Amino acid sequence: MDGKGTKAEKWFLSAGRNIEMPVFEALNVETLPLRLGQNTMLLQRLGEDWGSWKVREVGDGNLNLVFIVEGSAGSAIVKQALPYVRLVGESWPLPLKRSFFEYHALTRQAARDPGRVPEVFHFDGEQAIIVMEFLAPHIILRRGLIEGNQYPNAARDLGQFLARTLFRGSDFSMKAAARKADVALFADNVELCDITESLVFSDPYFNAPLNRHTAPQLDGLVAALRADRDLKVEAQRLKHLFATKAEALLHGDLHTGSVMVTPGETRVIDPEFAFYGPIAFDVGMLLANFWMNYLAQQGHERDDNRRDMRGYLLEAVVTIWETFRSEFSHLWRTERSGILYQRALFEDQDDSLGAEQALDEVLHDIWQDMLGFAGIEMHRRILGLAHNADFELIEDPDLRARCETKALKFGRHLACNRRHIHSLAEVNGLVERLEKEITL
Repeated sequence: MDGKGTKAEKWFLSAGRNIEMPVFEALNVETLPLRLGQNTMLLQRLGEDWGSWKVREVGDGNLNLVFIVEGSAGSAIVKQALPYVRLVGESWPLPLKRSFFEYHALTRQAARDPGRVPEVFHFDGEQAIIVMEFLAPHIILRRGLIEGNQYPNAARDLGQFLARTLFRGSDFSMKAAARKADVALFADNVELCDITESLVFSDPYFNAPLNRHTAPQLDGLVAALRADRDLKVEAQRLKHLFATKAEALLHGDLHTGSVMVTPGETRVIDPEFAFYGPIAFDVGMLLANFWMNYLAQQGHERDDNRRDMRGYLLEAVVTIWETFRSEFSHLWRTERSGILYQRALFEDQDDSLGAEQALDEVLHDIWQDMLGFAGIEMHRRILGLAHNADFELIEDPDLRARCETKALKFGRHLACNRRHIHSLAEVNGLVERLEKEITL
């Protein structure tokens, strides 16, 4: 973002933080061509005859409308924010400006890890519309993992995405003035940060109104977790980090439902929760979703046919973390041009060992906090409002409860014991032992 600001940034600043555009109108399959058919760029992308565009709504998320639009010349995704949480309804209002933050996060991620996010074709701030590349034949990673599919490049690609976007969006790399301007820009994503701060870190640990768990077989364990003083203290320490450690520009909601894949390609979508927070948050949330899928495999297999899939999932966790460490370390040695751990203090004084010592300490902090965030993510996906399909699609309630029980125990261990866990071999060994348990 330069000193003049983009057109979108000027719109946002002039609109004001709490002002919603009164002309907002939600799209539907009939009105979308009429509303967007005069856009020159879209006519070039989709075809001049906008009346023949084929539109279908495909959004199944918690917040937004999503349409696939196909014309004679091509296709696109149209995503529109709604002025409320779609999962709940109009009783939970939400500002349209979240599309502004998603648009700007996508542009930054595209620059920091080219080719890893959808290309943006058009942004309309007043109508909270983003038109972007339609990814085909990609499918949502979570769906593929539930079906037992393996994606050989996904773990490596995601590890690189984490390292590149987080390192290059931090004071390790960015110039101080640019980073501070960016922190100020994303600091106004207040309402979506509040969703995370409440629904992830607080609500699962008391009887909040929007909480739910899917089986009464969990009642005893849920009560025990909500009475667990050590767990609640750790959850709040992690919330403290989330709220105060403005370390890097985060995706903010990086789970397996925010990744689209083919056997050869991995793309990351939906960064509307983007803000400046702790590097470990994105890493921990993503790894937690691989561990949850591992613990849910029993509910999706037929005739014990997921043994190879379980091995793939644990290998993917290792690959994501090791790729992240390796790429982060490479960027530390080659692109560390920000105000933190300046080369003038280390390499320029022939003290490369000092730079390596600092890198080890930074990675150690990320490791410990990553484990904690992973544990909390497992709890909120089972005890809070927004569950995931890994467990939800298990039809047998007793089997689902067994799988969720293992994840709740595992999450508690990670959150409370993160300072005493030293390797992924240790973590994966524990999750393997938990997976073999057959009773509640």
